[in-house]
Amino acid sequence: MIYSFHHYYHWVKGGVETGLAYRAKVFRNLGLDAKFVLATVFPEHNVWDEVRRLGLRDSEVLWMYDFFIDCRPSVVTYSLEELERTFEGEDFIFSRKGSLARYDFPDTNTYYTAFLMDDMSNFVYSVVMISNACLVRKDYYTYCRKYSEYYTPVDGQAILYLRRFFNEDGSVAYEELADGGTVLYKFPDRFMYSREELVGYMMSELKLTENDVVLIDGEWGMIDRAAFIQNADPARIGFIFHSNHFRGSDEEHVLWYDAFSYALSHPEKISFFVTNTEVQSNILRNQFRCYKNLDVKVETIPVAYLDKIRIPEGDRKRYSIVTAGRLQADKRTDWIIEAVALAKQVIPDLTLDIYGEGPERNNLQNLIHELGCGDYIHLCGFQSLNEIYQNYELYLSASYGETFGITLLEAIGSGLPIVGFDLPYGMQVFVDEGKNGYKVTDISARGLADAIVRFFREADLGAFQRHSYEKAKSYLQAEIEKKWEEILS
Repeated sequence: MIYSFHHYYHWVKGGVETGLAYRAKVFRNLGLDAKFVLATVFPEHNVWDEVRRLGLRDSEVLWMYDFFIDCRPSVVTYSLEELERTFEGEDFIFSRKGSLARYDFPDTNTYYTAFLMDDMSNFVYSVVMISNACLVRKDYYTYCRKYSEYYTPVDGQAILYLRRFFNEDGSVAYEELADGGTVLYKFPDRFMYSREELVGYMMSELKLTENDVVLIDGEWGMIDRAAFIQNADPARIGFIFHSNHFRGSDEEHVLWYDAFSYALSHPEKISFFVTNTEVQSNILRNQFRCYKNLDVKVETIPVAYLDKIRIPEGDRKRYSIVTAGRLQADKRTDWIIEAVALAKQVIPDLTLDIYGEGPERNNLQNLIHELGCGDYIHLCGFQSLNEIYQNYELYLSASYGETFGITLLEAIGSGLPIVGFDLPYGMQVFVDEGKNGYKVTDISARGLADAIVRFFREADLGAFQRHSYEKAKSYLQAEIEKKWEEILS
């Protein structure tokens, strides 16, 4: 069995999350049994609804906090009618606005707000209880109540002090008691005094053998990776990087990022490391040789793959630019907007479509308005882009750093040239300077703008497209499956 552990989960369809779905498909196609273990903070919505949106199957997923209860994996089916039966004959006043239902209890200074799956649904995924203007409790449901959070007011703030997890029959399975940054887990037969200890307990219950493989996703997270490594024996351990692994180095020392320091400081415990690019793999190999005099097994396996090469049936829109990704600060979509607005002064027919959602959407919309570019720059929201990239002539990136960049891969798979900053590692892998794009060294909106102008004035568009297609061939699904099969055999 393959157990793929994930420490932190954004509950959005970003690169790491999309990578889970890609890896699940690979394992299915290879006939390998795998479980994706989400040892994570608590999502706003039901875990099982979220993972299904990512393309994972219920049978493939374990959520650490579900592991110790007997409720089966399920999407939300708990109804308002079931909730009302728990009120034990109390009088209430019901009101509803969209996906929010409210129950007011006269003469009690208490009301409940039920959060529904959508505007038309009667299915409840959580209920918030307010008494005397203070948050008291939050309940979370699938087909039954899974767990509850209890709060107390401190200095005008609601402070979580207890989570209680329930079995299907309503009995208490275990409790998480919180005191600031300290947690205690109370089970009927034992106490545990950290999340790391809870991880260890879960892994001990998996009964791992030398035939099992533990994959540890090395994205940023809240649980020390040491807990997964220390409790994986006798299984083989693979450690997967989704970001740069070190802060800096000199002739005598290398400074690992804290998130990866235990694994990199104890390479004898790791059977193999996995990076997204050969550039990062070579750096990691050389660092171990230089600083530890060790040869370690480092494999390059991209987090995603292409199911096919996509060639447009018709002409691409002239002078069209596309970018895609989560709308968050580190993607620097604001610089992309500013760059296109600057380049527009030289290339009047330029257009830009931006695909994705995220916390920066309103700020970006305001920037488009301020610059007066709403007629040629558009926020297009989240869409499946498989058949969209091929309509454009250029992909534009401004991310601070993409250790891979799924959108970069998708872009070259549709023959798109790429302009972006010369930062590790994705741009260095997917772009050959002057052959299918430009790697910009002036890290600014002006630097991007100059490269855009250069592209549309100087580049041989057909030759750039052919080069992108050629680079994309090594990322086809069959190639990635072969890499995983070799390392797991």
